[in-house]
Amino acid sequence: MHDGSKTDSEGGEQPEGRMAGLWRRMWEWRVQQHLARGLAYGVGSGAVSLLLLWVQTRY
Repeated sequence: MHDGSKTDSEGGEQPEGRMAGLWRRMWEWRVQQHLARGLAYGVGSGAVSLLLLWVQTRY
């Protein structure tokens, strides 16, 4: 009979505790923020480089 609770046969994972879940979500959020900032920095740097190249070719 299936009562909706997690068991070892359903995925092999134990339910995580409240603090463990909080730490995991905070870590994932930090990683996402780091990636987003890196992406924004890369795009901005590329845009500045293209702008400088465009200015140099015009003058």
